[in-house]
Amino acid sequence: MTEASTLTRADLAESLHKNIGLSRAESSRLVEQVLHEMCTALAGGENVKISGFGTFVLRDKGERVGRNPKTGVEVPIAPRRVLTFRASQMMRDRIVGAG
Repeated sequence: MTEASTLTRADLAESLHKNIGLSRAESSRLVEQVLHEMCTALAGGENVKISGFGTFVLRDKGERVGRNPKTGVEVPIAPRRVLTFRASQMMRDRIVGAG
């Protein structure tokens, strides 16, 4: 398996600049605005669904008992909210087809 590269905000902005024709500043502002809206929605307890891509889902996990793997001592794990991503079927098909 090859080393995976990372898609960054700058990469997204550059793609908008090249493919849409926005200025670099406009492209960067647009990327930041989209990410800001997503973060605001998630912070407000909303899920974020991007059709054809996937859904960012907030889940509340209850308190549970865990175990320290080194000592075997049971410790309580506090309830918390976690963010998960569920890829759309279209995205799953593209990923599996690419491999």
